Amino acid sequence: MFAIDAHLDLSMNALEWNRDLTLPVSSINKREEGLMDKPDRAKCVVSLPELRKGKIGLVVATQIARFVAPGNNLPGWHSPAQAWAQTQGQLAWYKAMEEAGEMVQINRLEILENHLALWKTDIDDTKKPIGYILSLEGADSLITVHHLEKAYLSGLRAVGPAHYGPGRYAQGTDATGFMGHKGQELLKEMERLNIILDATHLCDDSFWEALAHFNGHVWASHNNCRALVNHNRQFSDEQIKVLIDRGAVIGAALDAWMMVPGWVRGKSDPKAMNCNLEVMIDHIDHICQLAGNANHVGIGSDLDGAFGKEQCPYDLETIADLRKIPTLFKNRGYSTADVENLMHGNWLRFLRKAWG
Repeated sequence: MFAIDAHLDLSMNALEWNRDLTLPVSSINKREEGLMDKPDRAKCVVSLPELRKGKIGLVVATQIARFVAPGNNLPGWHSPAQAWAQTQGQLAWYKAMEEAGEMVQINRLEILENHLALWKTDIDDTKKPIGYILSLEGADSLITVHHLEKAYLSGLRAVGPAHYGPGRYAQGTDATGFMGHKGQELLKEMERLNIILDATHLCDDSFWEALAHFNGHVWASHNNCRALVNHNRQFSDEQIKVLIDRGAVIGAALDAWMMVPGWVRGKSDPKAMNCNLEVMIDHIDHICQLAGNANHVGIGSDLDGAFGKEQCPYDLETIADLRKIPTLFKNRGYSTADVENLMHGNWLRFLRKAWG
């Protein structure tokens, strides 16, 4: 079944992890044997060939570069200009993939429909480009609000104002506080440009402020449920219900610490913690129960978000194994239509409304 993954950090992996994503996962991991600079070396599960193998023909792909002020110990850049330059390098990689025929940017409805038609043909899937919708994860790299229009003209169609920690426009995971005037100015410009608000990573204060001030289209590309894993990175039931009321789609993430309670990074083992794809279905089902339907769920795997096989479901070898999800979801009593909505239909309905 054709699938959409609403959150992958492809360019970050290509540039900061130095991975040639045109290669099979096995080749990437073989080249990384013996490297110790990243915890997921030789444990990669994402590459363009694996996306094609799983019939994941459309992804939301990020640019990401954090600004860190003095005293902020998170990894990042020491000025917004440096962060901007990093995102422009990431954009250059996406453009290089387009020139090579590996990917195609999806930034308006006509291009989306043409891409979907291509993936319905009987052309060999290995010859088809992966469509990508460009998203900015954390807005720190926007030197000024006016830089948002520059990014839009390069294809940017979604923005998550925050990532981890304090941000220039909003506060993120493990931080607290409101967006303030600067963040509200960003939201206003996003609304003018019809850029999707990605509510993922917003701390509770900034989340409620964002939804109160933004009247455009909202989604959550990769977020799980606080009721199942009690951490501020997850959404509470109250937040999920408000997103449902706003017509949002919420993508289930496959980072193990977000899936099962009690995960200790660098120590816990997926098998020992019983972290498998069924746990992902638990989070999806929880959202469906709150909604009363399966119209607000999707996949936003984040499977290349600075972790790999060591911190993802034990029954997933590569991202191609997302193709196991339809059977698991159907086994919970969901219909074929519900399965199609989960795998692609809800994201497509959202995009057609947002871009129509």
